[in-house]
Amino acid sequence: MSEHILPSKLYWTIWAVLICLTGITAWVATVDLGPLNTIVALLIASGKALLVVLFFMHVKYTSEKLTRVVIISALFWLLILLGLSLTDYFIRHPGIAGGA
Repeated sequence: MSEHILPSKLYWTIWAVLICLTGITAWVATVDLGPLNTIVALLIASGKALLVVLFFMHVKYTSEKLTRVVIISALFWLLILLGLSLTDYFIRHPGIAGGA
């Protein structure tokens, strides 16, 4: 397994982006987007999780096949979870998706 060494500036930059996204999440919570607040919060949280997994867990720099299989399967199950949750959400708030 080859090691990779990343500059600490990259980690500080990612940390600053995560802090900014956390601030944006808090700000969006105060904005009345109607039923879209939950969707926007989930999108921001997914972006933050992606940054953490790719850089702090070093998944971006791995070449092991098993790691890729685990990440792909985790994303698959996350999409199922979000899909079912948003389906329930859209049923409860039918005006969002152009429903009745």
